[in-house]
Amino acid sequence: MRPRLYRLAYAWCHDGHLADDLTQEALARAIDRAGQLKDEAAFEGWLFAILNNCWRDHLRRCKDCVDVDDIDEAVLAHDATPERLYASRQTGNRVRDAIARLPVGQRQVLTLVDLEECSYAEVATILAIPVGTVMSRLARARRALRDLLQATASARVVPLTRRSK
Repeated sequence: MRPRLYRLAYAWCHDGHLADDLTQEALARAIDRAGQLKDEAAFEGWLFAILNNCWRDHLRRCKDCVDVDDIDEAVLAHDATPERLYASRQTGNRVRDAIARLPVGQRQVLTLVDLEECSYAEVATILAIPVGTVMSRLARARRALRDLLQATASARVVPLTRRSK
């Protein structure tokens, strides 16, 4: 579960060191409170809820957090050309940047549902919010993400001009 917790923490905070700290803290809390887990089938959601509490605690301690640049992720493909690697990296960066610009609540719901493939009910439990709130935040997050990506794509289009001879 550590890689999944880290990936989720990183999606929320965009800082590798902080994500590692949050993951470690969540795992330590889970070990300390292992006796509180009643249903082993809910283990994954329980861990995600602990991670969410660690994230909230961090936000309370540090209200003026600033997102840092994303770490460079290597794209592993045996037939990838430098152009494809660059395009893939640019697309990934644009998506991560757009997700980072979403409000925290929308970012959390989006990453839990779309990246971690949690059900709405699981997300509601993890974040301690009603299922209807999960659904509305997810709809707003997806719409905002689409709009942000479309805006950055259209801003990147450079009109071609002909040279006159």
